Amino acid sequence: MSPAAEDSSANPSGIARLLTVMARLRDPQIGCEWDVAQTFSTIAPYTIEEAYEVADAIAREDLHALREELGDLLLQVVFHARMAEELGAFDFDAVAQGISDKMTTRHPHIFGGAEQEGPSREERWEAQKAAERATKGAESALDGVALALPALMRAEKLQKRAARVGFDWPDLEGPRAKVIEELDELASAETEAEKLDEAGDLLFAAVNVARSHGVAPEEALRHANAKFEGRFRAMEALAGNTFAALSLDAQEALWRQVKTAER
Repeated sequence: MSPAAEDSSANPSGIARLLTVMARLRDPQIGCEWDVAQTFSTIAPYTIEEAYEVADAIAREDLHALREELGDLLLQVVFHARMAEELGAFDFDAVAQGISDKMTTRHPHIFGGAEQEGPSREERWEAQKAAERATKGAESALDGVALALPALMRAEKLQKRAARVGFDWPDLEGPRAKVIEELDELASAETEAEKLDEAGDLLFAAVNVARSHGVAPEEALRHANAKFEGRFRAMEALAGNTFAALSLDAQEALWRQVKTAER
């Protein structure tokens, strides 16, 4: 037996060590009071936050940060799995086995020797997911679109699901006209409830326009946010400490200056 094999119990794999650490943290006798007190509901916001921080590290192309953030996200999976294990529902291994089974089932042309069929990978993927939802008792084409998704992303997914069963605009003019219609309805809204309703309809219609052009709305808005932030910070840098005191016309002139510099 090699020295490495003999010492494997003293130096467990990263996953085995993490599972041991989490079990210790959740121990009701000797664990951490905060960790022991947590539930699926209280941990869920942290899970969402960590997923966004992974995306942020990727956007910044920071691989060191990405490694750290992936660890934080993995901890969330381990945390939820540990709580489920304590309830006798499932454990981390069941989670890993389940996703492995799902991936092999969804890739029969890779793992099962089947011929690759269908006009596109996305259509095959969605058909397989739809079949899986049906076996779980799904009754609507919209079943399974997670409520916790960002509203913009969820709007796109809802629209895509509806489109797969034929409920979609046949051309680009339909979504465009709908945006104009919703703008007018928002302008004529009087009560706060009406404004909320019409503003939501406008945003939903805008998602449809972006989708009809083959653009992911969430990605587009992230890009717009980054562009606005960059331009605004450049304006502040040009004005120094006097930016807030400038007139709107002066601020607009700085905005045009920054945009011209970008070109």
